[in-house]
Amino acid sequence: MVALRTKLIPFIPFIFVMLWSTGFIGAKYGLPYIEPFNMLFIRMLMTLCVFMLLMLALKSRWPTGRQGFHQMVSGSLVHAAYLGGVFAAIKWDMPAGIAAIVVGLQPLLTALIGRVWFKQSLAKLQLLGLVLGLVGVSLVLTGGKELSALSLRPEAIAAVIVALLGISIGTLYQKRFGAGVDLMAGSFFQYMATALWMGLLTFSTETRDIDWSLDLMLALGWLVFGLSVSAVLLLMYMIREGESARVASYFYLVPPVTVIEAWWLFDEALGVIALIGIFITVLGVYLVLKSPKNLVKTQ
Repeated sequence: MVALRTKLIPFIPFIFVMLWSTGFIGAKYGLPYIEPFNMLFIRMLMTLCVFMLLMLALKSRWPTGRQGFHQMVSGSLVHAAYLGGVFAAIKWDMPAGIAAIVVGLQPLLTALIGRVWFKQSLAKLQLLGLVLGLVGVSLVLTGGKELSALSLRPEAIAAVIVALLGISIGTLYQKRFGAGVDLMAGSFFQYMATALWMGLLTFSTETRDIDWSLDLMLALGWLVFGLSVSAVLLLMYMIREGESARVASYFYLVPPVTVIEAWWLFDEALGVIALIGIFITVLGVYLVLKSPKNLVKTQ
């Protein structure tokens, strides 16, 4: 059993990537039957129940008031802004693959913001990577055959930009103020903040009508246990085992995987130019993350 567990350890990052990429797919499946903020509100309440049980079982250390506050700010950015933006964009007809590609710029934007925030210089290859990433996403957004006919709605574009800014700024905030917090308890406080934001948004802007279809229930179950629990716990394991400096490097694999999943499940075909854009985007992120001095950290 120990030998088997040891053999599986190298595959954990790739299992994490597969799980994380399905978040966009789960949203696509569930959102025809429920409004985005209401879906996230229900998902967060379910996730909080699961994490409370895990905290009790593992006897997690409760954070101080100051630590709890910082975790709630991190959750507001990393989860509320990110998930809320992505779900709203997909609800407003943005293809799941495109949403994944745009927010896949997170390591690039985080590196750029971190350069200002932490006064950290970037290598020439990293600067080249930033430019390539922006060029790649521009090609994806303008070169896909489907997108030329789709005509992306302005509110969908705005929502996915909010998601990108939220997770980029939030990861740096977590890096600056999240040290020394029990990861299980910290996640609980982050999800609690997200539940508050989603509750405020759904009760103030949505009708909260729900069609409790089988697809919706399966999507919610997967988003809670496959993403909010399993993926986060794998991420915690990687950080605990000294993988925090490499975690962000796995995130550039998420957009291509999501695009393939969306093509397989929803026939979200992309043109040749858009596929070239995906390759350029991946190359750009790789160049940014190639330097061991980068400050990107995702939670």
